[in-house]
Amino acid sequence: MAENNQNQENYVVLARKYRPQNFNELLGQDALVQTLTNAIKNNRLHHAYILTGIRGVGKTTTARIIAKALNCIGKDGHSEATINPCGLCENCRAISESRHIDVLELDAASRTGVDDMREILDGVRYKPTNGRYKIYIIDEVHMLSKSAFNALLKTLEEPPSHVIFIFATTEIRKVPITVLSRCQRFDLQRLSIDTLVKHFSNIIERENLSAEEEALHLIAKAADGSCRDGLSLLDQAISLGEGKVITDVVKNMIGLADKSQTFDLFEKLLGGKTDAVVLTLMEMYKNGATPLTVLQDLINTTHLLAKVKIVPSFVEDSSLSETEKELCKKLAPETPIAILSKIWQMMIKGLSELALAPVQIDALEMILIRISYSASLPTPYEVLNDVKKNSKLNLNENLVATKSVVYTARESTALTNDDIVSEKIRFEKPEDLAEYLQNAKKMLLAYGIKHDLSFSEFEHGKMKVVLSDKINNDFLLNLQKFLIETTGTKWDIDVQRGILGETLYDKEQAEDNANKKSVSELPLVKAILAEFKGAKLETIMRKMEKNLDESENQEGSIFYDNYNDEDI
Repeated sequence: MAENNQNQENYVVLARKYRPQNFNELLGQDALVQTLTNAIKNNRLHHAYILTGIRGVGKTTTARIIAKALNCIGKDGHSEATINPCGLCENCRAISESRHIDVLELDAASRTGVDDMREILDGVRYKPTNGRYKIYIIDEVHMLSKSAFNALLKTLEEPPSHVIFIFATTEIRKVPITVLSRCQRFDLQRLSIDTLVKHFSNIIERENLSAEEEALHLIAKAADGSCRDGLSLLDQAISLGEGKVITDVVKNMIGLADKSQTFDLFEKLLGGKTDAVVLTLMEMYKNGATPLTVLQDLINTTHLLAKVKIVPSFVEDSSLSETEKELCKKLAPETPIAILSKIWQMMIKGLSELALAPVQIDALEMILIRISYSASLPTPYEVLNDVKKNSKLNLNENLVATKSVVYTARESTALTNDDIVSEKIRFEKPEDLAEYLQNAKKMLLAYGIKHDLSFSEFEHGKMKVVLSDKINNDFLLNLQKFLIETTGTKWDIDVQRGILGETLYDKEQAEDNANKKSVSELPLVKAILAEFKGAKLETIMRKMEKNLDESENQEGSIFYDNYNDEDI
């Protein structure tokens, strides 16, 4: 009994027991290792390094390895700095055990003030006692106060030759640019699933334990790139499985439903089988799956299918399990990217709904019911194409025959400035005058003609109008001047007072409404409006042919050509 207690007291968790002791054991940081290797070999060491990355990727471990590499004296006690520290000399052992007098590990989260920084920097001027370098390792450096950072700047820029600073942080954006500019930065990468699985397998073998490959893969995925998180989960799985890492135990431990059930649920979602979706979800929840985990797995599955849809070769990627490969081969070819995009958006929105819901499983059921119902619906593009195919209409014939889209061609009054000077123009209708003003860029006059007066008589050289009270006093003078310059004739403008009648703008609006009403009676348009409940005509775009003389309509009619969706 005493022996068992002794063993329990001496137990070291896997994350500490298998912490890398040299660069060869450091996982997934090849660029960092190569850079530091070359720097040490060529004696080109920087005086300050900053290591950034998510939790558990080896920032503090890397800092300790750098400290050992620079202070290792070898078994004989006379070796120089090396990329492969021996791990046996007094300096290496003291650094590994965090008791080296010249390697100071500080937690910025608990020592954030300027006084703490001054206390630390007081020792910078003294040479190392036992090591080759005095090394300051400051963890979570972004937690330092602004005053503490400022106190550090001068020393950080020009430290003594025997001092090296190594900073670690998970929040690189919170570190002032003045500090970053004085450091050599290394971004530690997330560890891949394959790297973690290989590492876990090696540990299981060294511990004389057994583990199922799928269980290790699940733990590696749940670790999300963090080695420390993965080893903590592995420790827990070993304890739960009584020395064995079993897939079912791992699933229950981290709240995962069977992956095949998740894929089955997703397939039913795509098929619009709402009742089957609800029953499958109930079974998964009964077996221990949490609503948030289920939704996150479905989001990951949506992304996976979309990725394979865009890059088909990814289906053979080694990081995918056989079950995932089978799902992608089955569903990716027949699922439109538009459907996957719609499902993705609904699921992402569902995350916030899940967080606010009083009962998460009820909220998830409603989210999946909504997705299941909408997933089977065709996209607007598909509906429009289907309506077009089934209408069996000759669009040109219908549009030419409809009053709203048939317009008699008349001579355009849009002329250049040279034309205005060289030839005089005749205006037979007020619409001609308004259009000419608009084409000539006389916007104030054009607006007044259309909105602020009504015509009771109009012929070339003469007009009788009713003016609005809002019209400018200089309007008639400017209009008369323009008419003389353009037509060569002084116009007789009879101004009447009274109630403003129907303006040109009012006529345009009435014509536009009539056109909309007429177009809405077209069989194709009626079918579209019936299919999209609540839709309405907003604008009718008129397309003119470039050469009326070459038109099939010899009478000069202007009609829609190459009708498309944007015309309505």
